[in-house]
Amino acid sequence: MPKFGFIERQTKDFINIDPLQTGGKLSEEAKKALVEWGDGYSVCDFCTGRLEEIKTPPIYDFVHETLPEFLGCEVARITNGAREAKFAVMHALARPDAWVVLDGNAHYTSYVAAERAGLNVAEVPNTGHPGFRIEPDRYAEVIEETKKKGDVVLAVLTYPDGNYGNLPDAKRIAKICHEYDVPLLLNCAYAVGRMPVKMKEIGADFIVGSGHKSMASAGPIGVLGMREDYSSALLRKSAKYKKKEIEFLGCTARGVTIMTLIASFPHVVERVKQWDKEVEKARWFSAKMEELEIVQLGDKPHNHDLMFFESQKLYEISKKAKKGRYFLYKELKKRKIHGIKPGLTKHFKLSTYMVPKEQLEIVIRAFEEIIDRYS
Repeated sequence: MPKFGFIERQTKDFINIDPLQTGGKLSEEAKKALVEWGDGYSVCDFCTGRLEEIKTPPIYDFVHETLPEFLGCEVARITNGAREAKFAVMHALARPDAWVVLDGNAHYTSYVAAERAGLNVAEVPNTGHPGFRIEPDRYAEVIEETKKKGDVVLAVLTYPDGNYGNLPDAKRIAKICHEYDVPLLLNCAYAVGRMPVKMKEIGADFIVGSGHKSMASAGPIGVLGMREDYSSALLRKSAKYKKKEIEFLGCTARGVTIMTLIASFPHVVERVKQWDKEVEKARWFSAKMEELEIVQLGDKPHNHDLMFFESQKLYEISKKAKKGRYFLYKELKKRKIHGIKPGLTKHFKLSTYMVPKEQLEIVIRAFEEIIDRYS
């Protein structure tokens, strides 16, 4: 069986601009925790029935005290990912023939979670090319129209969205939702752990984050925050297994995922304080790309590290290049740059989060060299 056993990650020393990975790179403490707690369900040695009740290691303190403060919520839980957190909320609130309202930039898992929970989906459209913005007043329009069809039990706002990195006016949207007695869930998979965000300050009812995308953790792992008055619905327990919370199937992150999340947490708290610098760097990068006629779509000026670009020039090159639409991926790989998906030339997204400016200068030069070579 020669193909199995240890498999080296060939891109581990590359400049990494993959939005899925820039915020999830492990801290040095988390790398140690990865080995220390890597054996199976390692934390279960200390469990008496519920993950968040484990006091040694200090999971209890993290879940009940530290995490709610960080998220700006009243009650928090660990999940197996952001999608599982969204599904738990939707499933707990679902009723026959009810609806959930999603923003038009929502991640596919928001749709799938809604379908799995038996909810109908109504969509708040974005403004289209080039901004793809979510306008708050459209929530009012869609909720009002949808209420004619049935109960609206939840609204979801992706903050920011995973395509364009847009940050809508979440406070205004929360206010509108509450005017219609609809709770709001913030999907902050690319926000919690990268930038300052507090559920209460925004006025939302639920907040979801991703440990492996944005909190320097091994994954999959997610975090869920909620208002206290929703805890009875979300945290209901099994009739037979009295300690087990039904919406989380009794238990969630049972080993290295929770321990790397906790190990990286001090590092995450400190880097969130540097968010303004990350935004400044992203805007600088966007401007440099546009000098090469690679146009950033979405919010301008941009307010997040995740960016979506459009390049007619690279697309035209791909029509004639020997490697076709894979030429860009191959050229970047030769220069040890990782993160843009194979086959993409006209449209692609990337992230500058925690990538040193010197490395981003190398990325800019790489695009310049590639365009010059093929032009």
